[in-house]
Amino acid sequence: MKRLLIPFILFILLTVEGVALDILPVSLIKSDLIFVPHWDFVFIILIAIFYDREDTYFSVFYGLLFGLMTDIVYTGVLGPYMFSYALSAYMVHGLIKLLHANFVVTIILAIAGLLMADIFINVIFSVTSLADISWWDYVIKRLLPTVGANMVFLLAAYPIAVNPLTKWKKERSSGKSGF
Repeated sequence: MKRLLIPFILFILLTVEGVALDILPVSLIKSDLIFVPHWDFVFIILIAIFYDREDTYFSVFYGLLFGLMTDIVYTGVLGPYMFSYALSAYMVHGLIKLLHANFVVTIILAIAGLLMADIFINVIFSVTSLADISWWDYVIKRLLPTVGANMVFLLAAYPIAVNPLTKWKKERSSGKSGF
């Protein structure tokens, strides 16, 4: 049963992303700024940092799976989120091997992962002519607000998610759990 907790949490986050903008004040929604919730990806980054071992790639697998689900549910094109989430999770997974997992490193890697994922998504949409926005407007009106909004989510999720992920990693390593 414990084995299903992480996919269940990711599924709930994916579902809640669809109504995330409804909880923002109308003045923010009606402005030129675009906020894109990547809450499932933020949790995937936490998985890469606190749950994955050096030889496991659960975060990359979840990036592929929930990126594909994001593509299916929220976009008309299969692949951009799947590719971006998986590649960014892989890069964060590689970087955590060089760094000690703590709060500051988590913030830095989350910002780097969100920047990579969102830029990859925008490049794919630009190349396929699905997005028609200048790079300056993209950075100012979408990238920075998106990273900022997802950092607020990370600050809320960090104290809740880190201890269980670390505990589950230890249980999985000792063989006491079904993880």
